[in-house]
Amino acid sequence: MRFLLRGDEPTAAVDRYSQGTMAEIVFHDRYTGQDCVEKVYGDAFLRWTYETLPGKIALHSAVKRAWFSRWYGWRMDREKSRQKIGPFVRDYGLDPNEFVRSPDQFASFNEFFFRKLKPQARPIDSSESSVVFPADGRHLCVPDLSKCEGLFVKGEMFDLATLLDDESLADRYASGGLLLSRLCPVDYHRFHFPAAGVPGSARLINGPLFSVNPIALCQNVQILATNKRTLTKLQTEHMGTVLVMEIGATCVGSICQTYQASLPVAKGDEKGYFRFGGSSTILIFESGRVRFDDDLVGNSKANRELYARVGDRMGMVVA
Repeated sequence: MRFLLRGDEPTAAVDRYSQGTMAEIVFHDRYTGQDCVEKVYGDAFLRWTYETLPGKIALHSAVKRAWFSRWYGWRMDREKSRQKIGPFVRDYGLDPNEFVRSPDQFASFNEFFFRKLKPQARPIDSSESSVVFPADGRHLCVPDLSKCEGLFVKGEMFDLATLLDDESLADRYASGGLLLSRLCPVDYHRFHFPAAGVPGSARLINGPLFSVNPIALCQNVQILATNKRTLTKLQTEHMGTVLVMEIGATCVGSICQTYQASLPVAKGDEKGYFRFGGSSTILIFESGRVRFDDDLVGNSKANRELYARVGDRMGMVVA
């Protein structure tokens, strides 16, 4: 699975990324049926960090460190950061009517960043046999991990045992299905349960905080398996145990869990939220338990992420 850039042949696109030349990031919008070019927040800083020698030095000496993200999160917690909210809403076309609170009611940009939405803004698919997207974002699926040819760069896949920090668990899910959901800074940053069940405790697996933007992932897809992350086992009635993960990234101040372990949850219930920054979630299903929707599978095979919102159907439980 390779990441396709507009106007390029797939191989040429990957070569340009690996050589450090940033091109447009294209995803498919489920709702409009059109391919769209991503408007990258912090584009200039991202280019400098991953495409220049001074930037790469800064990346490894500071940017990937937890203290850097804590420092940036502290800045976004300050009252002065409120002045960023209005331009952000305007520049990225957000709809304030979806927010529980109006933009002028937030005490800081970070508070706005992990804002809650009105329930009617993200309705949960009501079919008893559906599985839903856990977050707003750009999604890729792998129906069978044992047959995956790569993620973002053909032939390069992150190591499952490293991701899960558990060899036996990796063996159990080696032929399972995977959904990777990438959240941009402009997205709603609360994440939800994809199905009903009983969740266990969230296990923290520490690591650095590299960017999870495709610019970074095309250079090193192992970022997904080594960044700071959390792992929760969700026991379900019809799908066995679903592995639910949150992946931290540069400038993500915290991965915050809001659910209570061992208490039953309904499909679409909130699990937690990310503080400031782009980030990702990963779902891993037992082999043969889920059939992903055709548009998700088709776009993933065509090397495109599919944009879809939390609560919408991503697939069906296999009886």
